[in-house]
Amino acid sequence: MGFRPGIAFIGLLASLVGLAALVLPGPVAHAQTTERVIVNRYTGLAIEGYDPVAYFADACAELGRPDFEASEAGAVWRFRNEGNRASFVAHPEIYGPQFGGYDPIDLARGVTYAGNPRFWLVVGQRLYLFGREESRDAFAADPARILQDAKVRWPALEQNLAREQAAAGSPQAMNSGTIKPSRPPPNCSSAP
Repeated sequence: MGFRPGIAFIGLLASLVGLAALVLPGPVAHAQTTERVIVNRYTGLAIEGYDPVAYFADACAELGRPDFEASEAGAVWRFRNEGNRASFVAHPEIYGPQFGGYDPIDLARGVTYAGNPRFWLVVGQRLYLFGREESRDAFAADPARILQDAKVRWPALEQNLAREQAAAGSPQAMNSGTIKPSRPPPNCSSAP
């Protein structure tokens, strides 16, 4: 069997398409998770633009930069650097806040309350956000019991959020878009 130009052309075309996919980056990376995430209705940012990986890597709440963004769960996530963005894109289920950023103390009580990215804890290699310092402190005292209750109630609460979203026609379960200034958590050495 001799040279077949049609087959050679298809092979060349496939190689070029594959090379282009490796070399040309898209404008924004996309990750995947099933959690409903709180999004600022005015900016479209998840967790008010804080870098979710920084909670793990730097043990501090750090604002991300517009130069390093990823789109996931209907939200734009910001990061301090490309390494943090790449880590999140590879594992959003690990770095994204649990329960979509809702306060687990309130979820355990059967209500949804948006967490504040300045009130946080990493427990069991998972990030949790809290609406108030008191909630963070109560969670730290007994995370196992609170998580057990929150996990039982979360599916029904998440369904209620989806129904409210559909009724309101909003693109995502959103908070008010404003977070009052607060002092940094005790495990963070620098102010946000």
